[in-house]
Amino acid sequence: MLSVVSSMANYKKPRLKDAALKRFLSVVLVTLFGVSLLIVSLRTNTTPASDGLDQDLSGSDDILSINEKVNLPKQNDVSIQLEKRNWLPPRNLDLYPKLAKDHITIVLYVHNRPQYLEVVVKSLSKVVGISETLLIVSHDGYFEEMNKIVEGIKFCQVKQIFAPYSPHVFIDSFPGVSSNDCKEKDDAGEKHCNGNPDQYGNHRSPKIVSLKHHWWWMMNTVWDGLKETRRHDGHILFIEEDHFIFPNAYRNLQHLISLKPNKCPDCYAANLAPCDVSSRGEGWNSLIAERMGNVGYAFNRTVWRKIHRKAKEFCFFDDYNWDITMWATVYPSFGSPVYTLRGPRTSAVHFGKCGLHQGQGQSAACIDNGSVNIQVDDIDKVANIRSEWDVRVYDNQPGYKAGFKGWGGWGDDRDRQMCLNFAQMYHSFNTSLAVMS
Repeated sequence: MLSVVSSMANYKKPRLKDAALKRFLSVVLVTLFGVSLLIVSLRTNTTPASDGLDQDLSGSDDILSINEKVNLPKQNDVSIQLEKRNWLPPRNLDLYPKLAKDHITIVLYVHNRPQYLEVVVKSLSKVVGISETLLIVSHDGYFEEMNKIVEGIKFCQVKQIFAPYSPHVFIDSFPGVSSNDCKEKDDAGEKHCNGNPDQYGNHRSPKIVSLKHHWWWMMNTVWDGLKETRRHDGHILFIEEDHFIFPNAYRNLQHLISLKPNKCPDCYAANLAPCDVSSRGEGWNSLIAERMGNVGYAFNRTVWRKIHRKAKEFCFFDDYNWDITMWATVYPSFGSPVYTLRGPRTSAVHFGKCGLHQGQGQSAACIDNGSVNIQVDDIDKVANIRSEWDVRVYDNQPGYKAGFKGWGGWGDDRDRQMCLNFAQMYHSFNTSLAVMS
């Protein structure tokens, strides 16, 4: 009898285990089904612009409260997600755990021209010394193709930041297009619409004003907001998505910055390229001091402080171009010529055909045959700045100067006020920023 009971007990134990296993699997399947429904629901209720933004972005609520206090526009879900991403640490820290002591941070600001971005990223990958530094990529809004290119960078530490108040992020409200906005040359009183025209009678175009907003937001964020750079006193190099960078650019820039205090103490910056974007340099055996160019320019915090103090001049000048605004009103307000130091041979080249906010896909003819043909000689692969060279100064250069009234596009009071608010983002609430360190 005992043997029969023992046999029956042995028979029941596997049956009990099978039943428990089935109940467990049922719970797991129900849970997975519920999670799947939740994911589908979230994706269904997400705007198209937010695709690819689903990651853990907790711990950055302080900056959101700061933005409310400086009276910036009410953010939508995508804007908030972008804002939170800006406070994530750089990538590739496992590959490059430390930055060089004398590194020059590089900031690449981009819009929506993926073919161009691929070219500049490839050129950066060949720059001597690039692994020593931090590359910050500042996006004007969020575009998935642009994001993927940057996420593929493996040659240095890389940090992405996204302009959370880009018009590209706001579909039906300021700083995007509002339903009651005046258009073109509308009479606001007659049509009962919102907006202030520029000096030529034209109302704001969100895609155009985005150029100046992005640059100003980026400058304030890089110099005074980001944990990685807000205490950086050295030079920061600024380049754009249509700037081809030569292999010797980083080493040449290091030489220029080290020579500047003695060779050109009145120079505010160092440049990789002539201010005339069609020039490849003079080929002289001398350094050049000229007005600051907009291709590959680098300056330090002292210069940024001077620029920041001119926020009102920058924000109220009626021109949608940040560089023309600087040349025509900000630099002249310094009281003395603003020179930059560069070499006699360019280390960066402006290329391409497409305008900034055309939104170029692979099928568009942005670049001939999908590539650029920029000649890189052996001399461009190694540092070619000589410490024994004298400096030639270009006086009375042509270009935009004090007195120029601007090309317009920047007459709306809302744009001017948001611009001023950007200047205050990281200055009115230093205590909150200290907490975020």
